[in-house]
Amino acid sequence: MSDPILANAPLGQDVSYPDAYNPALLFPIDRSTNREKLVIPHQWFGGDIWNAYEMSWLNPKGKPVVGMARFTFSSSNPRLIESKSFKLYLNSLNEERFENTEQVRTRIAQDLTAASGGPVMVEMDTSISEGSFLCQPLEGICIDDTDVEITAHTPSAGLLRCVPDGSVVTETLMSDLLKSNCPVTSQPDWGSVQIRYTGPQIDRAALLEYIVSMRRHNEFHEHCVEQIYCHIWEACQPQSLLVYARYTRRGGLDINPWRSSGPAEVSQVRTPRQ
Repeated sequence: MSDPILANAPLGQDVSYPDAYNPALLFPIDRSTNREKLVIPHQWFGGDIWNAYEMSWLNPKGKPVVGMARFTFSSSNPRLIESKSFKLYLNSLNEERFENTEQVRTRIAQDLTAASGGPVMVEMDTSISEGSFLCQPLEGICIDDTDVEITAHTPSAGLLRCVPDGSVVTETLMSDLLKSNCPVTSQPDWGSVQIRYTGPQIDRAALLEYIVSMRRHNEFHEHCVEQIYCHIWEACQPQSLLVYARYTRRGGLDINPWRSSGPAEVSQVRTPRQ
């Protein structure tokens, strides 16, 4: 673990299961440290969408309530939350009594806003209807069947290129072959990625080779998406660009970051792998 800040993170360490509500369990990480390594082309838009599937607390009589939740952080919030600390924090609610779901939602929103340095939208669902389990692949042309030879294992903008003499196109491409690794534990993080752009046509074989080059890369989900975005912009100079990744869950949480050159909407439907 080369980052001294991450040496204090709960990830990769034995920790006690919380038996009482404790917002101090949240471990924020400054985004600026990673962004200083990137050539960010402009002011971007984006968010980090977290889905929690292991939510529980007690009603005023001590009876458990269970549900699911979605937390949406703006990419402009100066800090992200380390995932294991987030899980520990949510578990600290398990034995806490609340008057109603809105009180839970408000408390969580306040704590996450304080930790991340900006507003966080919190949505709670205790009904768990059939619609909660619907899923579909990310939209776009899947490039995973493209025949490529993988020789690079470090993501670099130099791996990307446009089709020679290609026309300007508007298209959405996607791949289920995204994999990166936790920067603390080196455990694998599996995901799908969507690239929506207008600009000179991107060479799909080169794009797939680039995506697979993330396979040995150690970085947080949010930072991976920002790096992919900056590298595509640097190499292909699109007129507009959106990069959206949906990672499979670990510890009852999945993280789904997106970055875009303009305001955008992204699907919040789970992929089959999620």
